[in-house]
Amino acid sequence: MLAFLVRRLLTLALTAWLATLVVFAVLEAIPGDPALVMLGTSAQPEAVAALRAQMGLDRPWPVRYAGWVGGMLHGDFGTSLTYARPVAGLVADRLAITLPLAGLALLLSAGIAIPLGLFAAGRQGRAGDWAVMAFGQMGIAVPGFWFAILLILLFSVRLGWFSAGGFPGWEAGAGPALKALLLPAVALALPEAAILARITRTAALDTLREEYVRTAVAKGLPRRVVLRRHVLPNALIPVATILGLQFSFLVAGAVVVENVFTLPGLGRLLYQAIGQHDLIVVQSVVVLLAVTVVAVNALVDIACAAIDPRPRVQA
Repeated sequence: MLAFLVRRLLTLALTAWLATLVVFAVLEAIPGDPALVMLGTSAQPEAVAALRAQMGLDRPWPVRYAGWVGGMLHGDFGTSLTYARPVAGLVADRLAITLPLAGLALLLSAGIAIPLGLFAAGRQGRAGDWAVMAFGQMGIAVPGFWFAILLILLFSVRLGWFSAGGFPGWEAGAGPALKALLLPAVALALPEAAILARITRTAALDTLREEYVRTAVAKGLPRRVVLRRHVLPNALIPVATILGLQFSFLVAGAVVVENVFTLPGLGRLLYQAIGQHDLIVVQSVVVLLAVTVVAVNALVDIACAAIDPRPRVQA
């Protein structure tokens, strides 16, 4: 287990370093002068040169890359030129919205998908199974932002049960804050629930074919008891793997939904920073999202290896 853990941690470190390299190279390859874009084409050359020096753009790219990565390793992500604040503080404020949103969406996804997947597996080839498969196909085909727009039209515009956007802040209380996050979480959760329901169904069907499950059925145990006691625990390993992947995707994929609901989360910060050409914010947020995805994947691998020793034996 120790060797498996060391390999996963080394892979995590290497992937995080490659992510910083790719993000920096992509932003370097974008044509145009960020200082000139921020000040406008009518800006004086002296002002553009001063801003370039402030942004560090007058230094060679290896020096800028080394300084940026070295600062991040010490918790210094730089200072946003747009907000005149440390990027670390901006990210921390926005994560206070994005992480609860992703967590709530993950709970909704699991709460919808796992029962539906077990229901479909228990009724393979019948109407219930076809209905769940149709839900899964629709959820995969329809993007999350379209669900978000439909939810706003129904629950905000027509019924008036929820606000169409915005966030009151956690200081207003957990109730109003969670209410503001509920519709965005549903919009994020539905496509993920569609995928997870299909995976749960497949995992449950594979488990139903095992000899011990057939023995339990032959002994006369009710099908719902077999599904709950024997099938679900053994089908949870692939489901848990997908749940871990979904959490990282929900954190990284909240950009569009946060902008639809005007939530001041990490995704909206990234969107605004791109529009304002605040490169230090863009670099830091994109790397943070990439590292989050890689770290969650590594944690899922470690957790699954702790539950089931077969993956680490084969690794």
